[in-house]
Amino acid sequence: MNLLHALDELGHEQVTVCRDSAANYLGIIALHSTALGPAVGGTRLWHYPSFDAALTDVLRLSRAMTYKNALAGLPFGGGKGVLMTPAPAAPPAGPARETLFRAHGRFVERLHGLYIAGEDVGTTPADMAMVAEETRHVAGLTTGVGDPAPFTARGVCRAMQAVASVLWGRDDLEGRTVAIQGLGSVGTHLAEALAARGARLLVSDLDPTRVDHVVSELRAVAIAPANVVDVPVDIFAPCALGGVLDDETVPRLRAQAVVGAANNQLLEPRHGDALAAREILYIPDYAANAGGVISGSVDIAGWDRGKMEAAIDRIYDTVLEICSKARAAHTTPARAADRMVEDRIAQARQR
Repeated sequence: MNLLHALDELGHEQVTVCRDSAANYLGIIALHSTALGPAVGGTRLWHYPSFDAALTDVLRLSRAMTYKNALAGLPFGGGKGVLMTPAPAAPPAGPARETLFRAHGRFVERLHGLYIAGEDVGTTPADMAMVAEETRHVAGLTTGVGDPAPFTARGVCRAMQAVASVLWGRDDLEGRTVAIQGLGSVGTHLAEALAARGARLLVSDLDPTRVDHVVSELRAVAIAPANVVDVPVDIFAPCALGGVLDDETVPRLRAQAVVGAANNQLLEPRHGDALAAREILYIPDYAANAGGVISGSVDIAGWDRGKMEAAIDRIYDTVLEICSKARAAHTTPARAADRMVEDRIAQARQR
């Protein structure tokens, strides 16, 4: 990757490569924007095939956090951290894990509050407690609002209700068929929320035990991971890793809408245009999945729980506004949402 070209294209303020050999720690912290406040975003623990792959991921994820926080009306900028594990099937555990996350905490502390870390794929509130041993610039602790996954799922569900209103004239999900790709913590919470609202669930995950649990508890139907985009559904919900909407999957998709929790669902922006060309309503991931970072407002900004939950429920109104602006401007919801964010950031920089 040409880093300078990437920074020019994506607009990052700062990228820090962090290494502590004694802790077996190699990480990257990317600050995309602090125009609206400190850069808030999770820390991902993942096995990347190369350093360039990790760098690409952290740059895309941190930019998405800027857009997510701005669209949600939060007083935060966007950042992200990624920690590289040496092997895909052997994440650190026990004392080695504590050593790793305490090292991460020390690097977060060196940024003097420009970056506030939280949990993400591969990390937990318990990991953030280890980070907190070295810095106060951390959220998502069990002593605060706790695991953000239920709040992320709540926001995605509200986004789906808004989509139902736009497409079918009523915002309940009773009888609607939803395919959930990925049954991690967020995907499972989403399945529970949708089942409670009477939706029919098709579920897929690489871990069959997760699928078996949701099938038995919620009467969902299991779908093979390779076939999840091929089944006819009302809503497709990507809730695993990003980049799932690409040249191969978009033509196969048999859904009327895409609303999910995964970050960076489009492999490239043009895949949003490809969905629109197929008349599939795509709600930008950073609009639908903002509930988790909104929950962090309790720890970071001192919001009470009622204010935080009201902000998550307003994702419904945000999605309606995005769709309205897209129709008025004859553009896609993805481009309309981007414009809303960029206007807010531009206004902040003029103050």
